[in-house]
Amino acid sequence: MARRDFHGRTVVITGGAGTIGRALARSFGGAGAKIAVFDLPSSPLNEAQKELQSAGIEAIAVPCDITDTGQVQTAMNTVRGAFGSIDVLINNAGIVHRSAFADTLPDVFRRVMEVNLFGALHCTQACMDDLLAARGLIIAVSSIAGLAPLYGRSGYAASKHAMHGLFESLGAEVAGQGVGVLMVCPSFVESGLEASTLGGDGKRVTRARSKVGRLGSADDVAAEVLKAAQTGRRRLVLTPVGKTSAVLSRLAPGVYERLMIRSLRSELDET
Repeated sequence: MARRDFHGRTVVITGGAGTIGRALARSFGGAGAKIAVFDLPSSPLNEAQKELQSAGIEAIAVPCDITDTGQVQTAMNTVRGAFGSIDVLINNAGIVHRSAFADTLPDVFRRVMEVNLFGALHCTQACMDDLLAARGLIIAVSSIAGLAPLYGRSGYAASKHAMHGLFESLGAEVAGQGVGVLMVCPSFVESGLEASTLGGDGKRVTRARSKVGRLGSADDVAAEVLKAAQTGRRRLVLTPVGKTSAVLSRLAPGVYERLMIRSLRSELDET
């Protein structure tokens, strides 16, 4: 497969004002891409845009709630008006909850699904014609929770498993038309995601999260994603802990479960 060149290409990044979103924008922008960062109006969107522009990257900031199909269509039209085309979509926006299944309201599960699954679906459908015309690329930022169980995050894991079903199936449909799909599965990474973590009652969680292994760097994640996108990979599992978890959960699920529970149970015990 020919190596993808992103110079002059338009890359849309959802959740683009967050830590990982900005790192992805810097990485693809550094490879010559034009960047459109989508995020909520309340996010530091303008700050993200200025940071990119100060680095010599052509970038626009587009306020957008990806759970609203009307806003998504308007945002994509804004990108087309600024750059003329959409060549790459990075579905990076996401939220997480930390709560026992029995203590989690149905509305929390719905909210997580609305952002992580349906938000990504809305954005992909809104620019699918562009991606087909450009023989472009869809990057779906999933999680190790999309491949293995994760204690206290049943709704989050469900949303990420659903993303795999959606985008890997879509990948099979569009492969013959030249559109690539890359699933990215980070493990524990330094990001702003934990600041908006929901509890079972839908309120923000303030207690510290547990982690397994050393927290990964957002810049390292972004560099690996760019490399995988350039070389046509279909799945990228990041960090030694993530790679071990993906294998162990399949080959020795009981062992994986015991180790994972031991590492994460204290998060819920604190409640």
